[in-house]
Amino acid sequence: MADQKPLASSSPGKATEAGITTTIPQAQDGHHADNDVVRVEAKQAADTEHEMTLLRAIKLYPKAIGWSVLLSSTLIMEGYDLALLGSLYASPVFNKKFGEFDPEKGKYLVSAAWQSGLSNGARAGEIFGLIFAGWAADRIGYKNTTIASLVLMIAFIFVLFFAPNIKVLVVGEILCGIPWGAFQSVTPAYASEVAPMVLRPYLTTFINMCWVIGQFFAAAVNKGSVGRTDQWAYRIPFGVQWVWPIPILAGLIFAPESPWWYVRHGRREEAKQSLLRLTSRNQPGFNVDETLAMIEHTNELEKQLKEGVTFRDCFRGIDLRRTEIVVGIWLVQTLGGQNLMGYFSYFLTQAGMDASNSFSLSMGQYALGMVGTAGSWFLMSRVGRRRIHFGGLCAQFCLLLIVGCLSFGGNKASVWAIGGVLIAFTFVYDFAVGPVTYCLVSELSSTRLKAKTIVLARAAYNASNIFVNVMTNYQLSTGAWNWGARTAFFWAGSCLLSAIWVFFRLPEPKGRTYAELDILFERKVAARKFAKTKVDPFDLQSHGEKKLSLDETRSHEGTEIKA
Repeated sequence: MADQKPLASSSPGKATEAGITTTIPQAQDGHHADNDVVRVEAKQAADTEHEMTLLRAIKLYPKAIGWSVLLSSTLIMEGYDLALLGSLYASPVFNKKFGEFDPEKGKYLVSAAWQSGLSNGARAGEIFGLIFAGWAADRIGYKNTTIASLVLMIAFIFVLFFAPNIKVLVVGEILCGIPWGAFQSVTPAYASEVAPMVLRPYLTTFINMCWVIGQFFAAAVNKGSVGRTDQWAYRIPFGVQWVWPIPILAGLIFAPESPWWYVRHGRREEAKQSLLRLTSRNQPGFNVDETLAMIEHTNELEKQLKEGVTFRDCFRGIDLRRTEIVVGIWLVQTLGGQNLMGYFSYFLTQAGMDASNSFSLSMGQYALGMVGTAGSWFLMSRVGRRRIHFGGLCAQFCLLLIVGCLSFGGNKASVWAIGGVLIAFTFVYDFAVGPVTYCLVSELSSTRLKAKTIVLARAAYNASNIFVNVMTNYQLSTGAWNWGARTAFFWAGSCLLSAIWVFFRLPEPKGRTYAELDILFERKVAARKFAKTKVDPFDLQSHGEKKLSLDETRSHEGTEIKA
């Protein structure tokens, strides 16, 4: 048994977690990823990642950036369709085709029940798609899972385009939800595995940008077709969805698989070739064997920490906490009030604004959302993910209260003011909570269970969205509760509860390699102390067994006290 190695705080007076001792069994002699040479190479690669600048990473990994962007663009389709539905509820032609005449309102309307059926149909389909992706991604890889899902997407759009009635339209939404669910699972996992630590926040948060791009196109297409009085007022918006999958599929055929996926399946040479395809040739300071050793070292470390690769393992040991956090992060997305953004045009028309102006404001809303997501890239390079997420929720809470208060105005000025505040809400969401969520879920789940943890979290997100969609449709529908802008008060309450959970449960992964995060979770470090705790995963292994301890130092009235 080797001596215990204390892990001191990074500077005097900074506290680290104390009193936790863990025994990590050594793998059998001869295992490639567990020998001294590999460990030394892995440490060199990890040190290189810590020192790598953004510009250096862009020069070294331009191919990885391109492939990740291509794969993430699949989510443009989901952002487009989900925003499209909320906008089509403000279209008179769509309501006449798929709704019923309301004698009290003197116009055709899609009932709150059918609105919920359409929105929730897509969410239900996404849950099936997530389950499929969780099974398929482990067996055939991220790339092949996405290719299969794109083929299904092309086929299922026909159902939406030719739907003769609202029942068939619901079936179409369910079917389209299956590939969307697969995209939700695969894209953050792939983006987080093909590039180094410094690029992770940019590539994972680009997923949120794809959502916003899809929402912007939905508003633009509806703006262009809202004046039509024939069936093409809604068929053109549905048909535009064929624009995305065909070119993405053509490019994705040539994409490399994640090197982490190859390592998990014992295909070392293919992992090396994947790394070479993701990086630029002849770059000084880059050693593909060292990077591969770091991946192998992390994979072996997680195996030693008793991390399996089944859904059941997500609820065992240290991974139970990781699963709870990742699921909670995505539930916060649904409970923070952002559902009002998807119903922006409908929300404003119900508040008294005409459909054309509401679509124009929607375009401004989503354009500002893209600006916010781009701004988040600069913010995350300087500020921790935890602080951004918590601060964003607090700002959303304040804006929702303002919207609720404006609901008592009862005039056109207040309606336009509500529109302006909701646009500001979109900017705040896409500047903070929206993009940083994708970064957090991909970083805080273990590499061996990443795909399955994301599947569980996103499935919980979609299930909670069923509740959220039902509530929102009934809250806004004039044929149901007709709360109007007062709906914002309800979501302000759920946003406040979400902020409280984030404060106590969300750890800070900024600047950490996956191996370092594994050790922090193994040591059960408190969420608020993640950023202050110093760990070295390369001191955890030697011949035989090594007992690991984490000592805490605290500075109190100028005196250093060791726990």
